[in-house]
Amino acid sequence: MTATKATPTKHDDESAIRELVDGWLAATKNGDLDTVMTLMADDVIFMVPGKEPFGKEEFAAQSKQMKNVKIEGKSDIKEIEVLGDRAWIRNYLQILITEPDGKTTQRSGYTLTILRKNPDGNWVVARDANLVM
Repeated sequence: MTATKATPTKHDDESAIRELVDGWLAATKNGDLDTVMTLMADDVIFMVPGKEPFGKEEFAAQSKQMKNVKIEGKSDIKEIEVLGDRAWIRNYLQILITEPDGKTTQRSGYTLTILRKNPDGNWVVARDANLVM
């Protein structure tokens, strides 16, 4: 007898998306850029105030410039909507940034993120509009 694979439910997808957000924050806190990079699509686009939209390569370059900066974040997901192999989340982030000299900055704000489910079943960030100020 062959076992059949259960079809993921909307609840399973929502849980996986919450795990992606938690994993992103944990990897960022630990300075694990390699893990963060696996959580985004190759064609990801980030939109932040005051800059032109940018992709994965620029994200990596900016992250490497901040390698000695400690970043801790807390997430409060306000909405998740799963639509097949696409989803979006509205999230409130609180970020604490500690410079190498000990100076800390707090930032907070909303993000609107569009995710895509890869053929392997893993969710990745495809588009992110970040209003954290």
